[in-house]
Amino acid sequence: MSLSHHFLRAFVKKLFPIALSILSLNLLAKPPALSEKDLSSPPPKIIRTCCSFGYDLGVVGIPGKKITKITSLDRIGTHKYLGSKEEGNGIIYTKRGGFIDLGHLRDLADWTAYLYSLISNFEPEESLDIMLGHEGGEKVLQIQLHEFLSDRDKKQLAGRIAYDLSLWHEIATWFGASYIPFLPEKYSSFSVEDMYSNILGIELGIKALESDLPYEEAMTELIALTMRELEAVESYSETYEIMKNVENIWWTKEKKLPSEKVLIQRNLEVYSFVRPWLVAGWASDRPEVLVIPDQTEANCPLTDYYRLSIDLNYRFPMRKMFPYKTDRVITQEDFDVLIFQVAEELLNDELKKDIDAKINPREWRKHRIDPSLIIKDDMI
Repeated sequence: MSLSHHFLRAFVKKLFPIALSILSLNLLAKPPALSEKDLSSPPPKIIRTCCSFGYDLGVVGIPGKKITKITSLDRIGTHKYLGSKEEGNGIIYTKRGGFIDLGHLRDLADWTAYLYSLISNFEPEESLDIMLGHEGGEKVLQIQLHEFLSDRDKKQLAGRIAYDLSLWHEIATWFGASYIPFLPEKYSSFSVEDMYSNILGIELGIKALESDLPYEEAMTELIALTMRELEAVESYSETYEIMKNVENIWWTKEKKLPSEKVLIQRNLEVYSFVRPWLVAGWASDRPEVLVIPDQTEANCPLTDYYRLSIDLNYRFPMRKMFPYKTDRVITQEDFDVLIFQVAEELLNDELKKDIDAKINPREWRKHRIDPSLIIKDDMI
């Protein structure tokens, strides 16, 4: 018997079982290890409380209090499913992706991981109803896999549901929903960095689920790698300075939190891709545009497999937005109507400032004008 045959037999007898066990551990380590209790209880709608756009922001009723939520590459810690104090969250500027809110990014990655784990636990033709609590109304998520979906499709589906949940949060807070009672969150609704950070978190969550590393370790590495690829600035002071460059253009500290007037600009570009808002002098010529998960590998719309329904509270002008409805229940398919309502309200505010404006707000909804048109050409 040749030496090569002896080596092969030795490998099979001694090393192959070890290699197989390592491979098995890798295969099982992709999603976070969620118990039945974890799967039966969705994550909080806000996992990490971060971040108000701006720096040195005052707070109504608390003299001398200033809020700055900025981070830097050397402060970003390890990712922990559902959060920890060691994560080092905050806003960081990148030359290809604009401002990134790491709290939003991590939240959406974790929601994607949770939903994927949930979806992976039931078979085609099964349906699942998940009560998601109250946020602008009672939320119910219904998932039904009426046909076989590949593992990749399930990850994309989880990402799309997570995206719609994040979009609803922006809509709901515009219309008065808040995490803390009597503390309005309209000041942060549709902030310039929110939706970009959300979809980036979904992309990284999917990549972490596809990785051979355990989920938290994969997310930690992916965040570091992505920040480098997006050309994140090195220091805290650089993000601070870049944020200062858009002071009184995108935001102002002349108002105090939780005033909605803290934000001057809002980003309503939410379908079907999200472009980064880059600051002149700090912008790459290769901006990273992010695409929202939309279809399965067989080109079926992902929205065919779930229904996010909300029984709206009375803060929403229901008759104006949905005159044909006999109840107050809407789904993700109605989100565009609510976003146009937000756009109309923003436009009305602009018209109050500019009596020479030529766009009639009453024509806005009639002609379905792109809400992103309210963004001024000179703001970036």
